Amino acid sequence: MKLLILTGLSGAGKSIALHTLEDSGFFCIDNLPITLLDDFISNVMLQDQSTYRKTAIGIDARNRNQGESLDAFADKLTFIREQGIECDVVYMQAEEGVLLKRYSETRRRHPLTDSNLPLKEALKIEKDMLKSVVDCADLIIDTSRTHYHQLRELIRDYVQEGAQQKISIQTQSFGFKHGIPLDADFVFDARCLPNPYWSPELRGLTGRDQAVVGFLQSELIVSEFFQDISTFLERWIPRFEKENRSYLTVAIGCTGGQHRSVFLIDSLARHFQSKAFNVIVRHRELQ
Repeated sequence: MKLLILTGLSGAGKSIALHTLEDSGFFCIDNLPITLLDDFISNVMLQDQSTYRKTAIGIDARNRNQGESLDAFADKLTFIREQGIECDVVYMQAEEGVLLKRYSETRRRHPLTDSNLPLKEALKIEKDMLKSVVDCADLIIDTSRTHYHQLRELIRDYVQEGAQQKISIQTQSFGFKHGIPLDADFVFDARCLPNPYWSPELRGLTGRDQAVVGFLQSELIVSEFFQDISTFLERWIPRFEKENRSYLTVAIGCTGGQHRSVFLIDSLARHFQSKAFNVIVRHRELQ
């Protein structure tokens, strides 16, 4: 049996993720109070294993009374896994400024706000309430620069790759001038490499265009950089697998996220796919 607990900050995209999981064949329940989690496992999920073979539950901090219950989240996970249920926790977050903008644009009310509590303060309280939850997460997704279709694709990929019972590697290119991805486990800086941007004929292209690929492949320092990263990851990924990690995010950044990082991420993805790893590719600035 598979249980996916989806949690995180309000406004970070949990509803989109749950709808995607439902489309992928999961039985989905949103906003289940954590105090009812044990009962649901014992009296519902285990009693009807065919219906709840693949289940996703949304848990969040929709009222301040849940604070103490969320502190016991790790104990709840231990109980679930002791029942023989495979359980992953996905935590979704976004930068404060992005969340403020989303609530402003949609005119939705944050679940913790009231007449005496402004939105910015509610976001801080919610983040504090979820500290014990984020520590248990198998995967952290930052949606600050992820739109609707990207998030749906990421969730689908996670579910499909997770079913293969092998650590999944998400490789992501990005531009430092747009911010470092907060959900990355490893971040590598490619700004020291020759930059195709300074060649006028290459400036408008990306690291997926053959002219840029040829330019970077001709530079020895680029090959050395790639070799060092791939060797490092080959050495340490098995250590993460031994710790029962199901997901690892590797990000490579350059200045704008258009040329060097894109080329390196595509190269890294091909390298690990050839070694039978489950690889998901994202180019943040190209989407």
